[in-house]
Amino acid sequence: MNTTHRRGPLLALAACCCLAGGRAGAHDLGQDEALLLRQAGVILPLEQLLQNAMGRYPGAKLLEAELEEDDGVYTYEVELLTADGVVREIKLEAATGRLLKDKEDD
Repeated sequence: MNTTHRRGPLLALAACCCLAGGRAGAHDLGQDEALLLRQAGVILPLEQLLQNAMGRYPGAKLLEAELEEDDGVYTYEVELLTADGVVREIKLEAATGRLLKDKEDD
């Protein structure tokens, strides 16, 4: 396999991370950045983590999902509407799927 072809996404990812490093606080990442992070194996696919999050609330509907970066830590923030009409905010570590937060949204 051509190693230059494999390095392309990693170089683009490094450029994104360098640009993001200059920002203060957490910020949302776009689709292109998320794809590069997935291809590089830095984060897990959202689809995989959504199964676990939605499994906590059978019958829930996905309202919103965002990938964020804060000091080099990537997290998915997911909002669900439960079957009983409660909006839940769930935060997952994007690299491992570890649950960081699950609370009723205000």
